[in-house]
Amino acid sequence: MIVNEIRLSNQSKDRLSRLKGKTGIQNWNTLCRWALCYSLSEPTIPTDVEYVADSNVEMTWHVFGGEFSELYEALIRERCIKDKLGTEPETLKKYFRLHLNRGINHLSGTNVIKSLTDLLELAVK
Repeated sequence: MIVNEIRLSNQSKDRLSRLKGKTGIQNWNTLCRWALCYSLSEPTIPTDVEYVADSNVEMTWHVFGGEFSELYEALIRERCIKDKLGTEPETLKKYFRLHLNRGINHLSGTNVIKSLTDLLELAVK
């Protein structure tokens, strides 16, 4: 398990709230999984920015990943290896959070996603 608990920033919470309204997806963890995978599909390393976990949205690693939590951990570990960042626990934790936040920012900021269909079409590209 990369982290025990995930807490979002207020900015991420607001962005995900807008995505909830557009897509009809009501679970924070489901949208966070989409965001993580979207960021992992980008070829660049996320920018190292300060992360402020100041919202009331929090979930455990198991809630985030569900039955696929080991797969998400493997994806993050593999990406850190590919990016030559190492796989120390602190590195995995840091880059998980950076990928999650970048994914949330990209999904909410693209203005391409206006419905669940738009999100699904993004996934097949």
